[in-house]
Parts: sequence; C-alpha cells; structure tokens
Amino acid sequence: MQFQPIYYNGELLLPKIEFNMTPNQSIGIITDLKRKQLLMSQLVDHSHYYIFRAGQSEYLRLTVEELITFLIRVTERNERVALLMDYFALKEERKIKIKDLSSSKRMYVTLLRVFFARQPVLVLEEPYFYLEEQDRRQFKRILDDLTKEKQILILTSNLEDGIISCDAIYRLNESGFHPLDIQDSEEDKQEVQKQDEANITLQKISTKRNDKVILFNPPEIDFIESVEGSILVHVGGENYDCALTLTELEQRLLNFGFFRCHRSYIVNLQKVREIITWTKNSYSLRLNTGQDAVVPLSRSKLQELKALLNI
Repeated sequence: MQFQPIYYNGELLLPKIEFNMTPNQSIGIITDLKRKQLLMSQLVDHSHYYIFRAGQSEYLRLTVEELITFLIRVTERNERVALLMDYFALKEERKIKIKDLSSSKRMYVTLLRVFFARQPVLVLEEPYFYLEEQDRRQFKRILDDLTKEKQILILTSNLEDGIISCDAIYRLNESGFHPLDIQDSEEDKQEVQKQDEANITLQKISTKRNDKVILFNPPEIDFIESVEGSILVHVGGENYDCALTLTELEQRLLNFGFFRCHRSYIVNLQKVREIITWTKNSYSLRLNTGQDAVVPLSRSKLQELKALLNI
C-alpha cells in the first residue's frame, strides 16, 4: 500500500508511505483526524478498497432484518437471513428499526456492511469509537473472521482500537511514520533480574523536551513506552523523552508501584482502572488518566499482575 506525500503551507503533513499488507493481515495506523482524512482521500478512487468512514449511518428507517436482507440481495450472496442474524448476535433486535436502536447498537449494525463488501481490502475509520464493550467484542469477532479472506486497514486515533484487532500497528504524526512494538513474544517470559530496592531514595524522573529538562515525581507518571529506540514518559496526555532504558526505569520505579506489563511498556499500577480481555491471548490495561489511555498487557505477565493486585 502506498501514499504520496502531502504538504500544507510548507509543512509536511503526510510523508511518503509504503508498506506491505500480506494476505489475512490487519494493520492499524494511529494518527489524528487531519491525517486520517488525507490517507482516506488517496484511497477512495481505488476499486479494490472498501472505505468505511467514521459515523457513517444510513437506512435508518429499515429494521435490522430488512437491512440484512437488503445487503444480501444487493451483494448477491447466498447466506440465509436467519443464520446471519444469529451470527451477528442480533436475533432480539431483528424487528427493531435502526433509528430506534441504542447509539452503540445502531453503529454496530451500520458497520456490518463491511461483512458484505466485495473488495479484498477493507479500510475502516474509527470502527470501535462509538461501540460499547459488548458490541466491540461482537464486531472484533466478525473482523477476525474477515481477516481469513481479506486485508484490513484500521485508521484510528486510539491505541486501544489498534490493539483490539491489528497484527501490526504504525504511528503517524509530525515525527513521521513508525511501527509500534506491541506484539507479545517469548521474550516477555524472560523475567528481568530483580535487585533489592529497599534503600531506593529516588524522588524524580528526569525527562527532556525542547532542550528543557523536566523532572517528574513518580506518582505523576501514567506509563512509559519504548518507541523506535526512544523512551517516552507519558504524563497527563503528553509524552517526554527520557535518556534511561526501560530496564533502568523499571528498577528505579519498582518501589513506587510501577509494573513492566510488556517488553515495551511500564505502567503505574495506581492508574490502572480495568484489565481488558479481548481473546485468551490478547489483553490490555485501561488507565484512569483523564485521557482514557490503553496499554498492552503481555499474556505472560497476566498472572504476575493478578498476584500483585490480589485478584
């Protein structure tokens, strides 16, 4: 997949982007609204891409069953309506008009048109943004099935939405286009050697931004991540560069309630609000930071975390 560079008032908003999408793969791009629009604008004229835009909503006067029947007919598929209603988990809503559904269920039903798309590549903008937890899980299950025969590109501003369904995730911002390391691996099972930290007197974590040194008290920090060899300390929705390694930070912050939840992430356990289980091998942590931040949790770290939290 290729995207051409776009400049605005001399500023490079969209660099030249090239990446390969292999069969049966889903890829996520984490970026802002403007860049999402620029990406989608370069795909709309390609016949092998099916584009689904955020907030899309049509056929509101049809019932759920009528919409599914209509989509089967126009796409000339052979599925039976009753079987699809069961597959979509919509048997109870089958006679309800789409306009009368809850906002989450209405968006879930609207998203189902991607199931009927003929194109080999599905491009979805913020597919999970409007969905409540149950509808998120149902739609994730459908996307997982679709990846068996299609390629899926998800454009979102939310890391959690990328983690839910994507095999690979990239971040696109003013710094360029970079892959994020979120994949679990056997390396997660290798425990970092713990040292006796009883006498630690560390009170500040030193970071840098715009040539200024900024010191943070450990409780202020939400989480820390490693991105392309750089260490970013996240505080209140902002991130700051840090010269220390993740291992050094893990050792220094151990007595302040921090936990190495992934080979690329350290999280402040005081900020953890929810452990999300997407599949038996896919987990993430939602933080109570005011920014609704989400970080990945390695499956090999799950039991250790439960022990720490006494759950």
